[in-house]
Amino acid sequence: MASTVEVVLKENLEHLGSIGDVVRVRRGYARNFLLPRGLAVVASRGNVRQIEHEKAIQAQRIAKLRADQEQIVAELAEVTVMIAKEAGDDGKLFGSVTANDVLEGLTARGVEVEVDKKKLIMPDRPIKEVGSYEVGVKLPYGLTATIKLEVKTRA
Repeated sequence: MASTVEVVLKENLEHLGSIGDVVRVRRGYARNFLLPRGLAVVASRGNVRQIEHEKAIQAQRIAKLRADQEQIVAELAEVTVMIAKEAGDDGKLFGSVTANDVLEGLTARGVEVEVDKKKLIMPDRPIKEVGSYEVGVKLPYGLTATIKLEVKTRA
């Protein structure tokens, strides 16, 4: 019968647990994988207290960063991006509005928040008509900001 050892996880491991969990694993798994890679430490009272302390500090840091991101969400909610495209008499665009167009509009507005085009949540259908739209922006910590998008005809 294989012997086991208790370890305290220092990293989130998908099939094992999250930071600070005390888990029982096989001795060889701990000795050959978890301990050398710094993913866990042998469970002792001191190690458990140390990990819990680090976990509390990390939680405070995340709370502060999340508050900063919430402020960015509020700033982006007030932004309206205007995009001028060539369109026909019926209001249909020659082409469509893309994520790159939205990013260019954001930089033209002077928005200081750095947004990756992969983080933009464009409407389900391509924007091919003049009008008002809402575009989402995925931010860290599960937050999503909404930007107003106004598509006008180019004069």
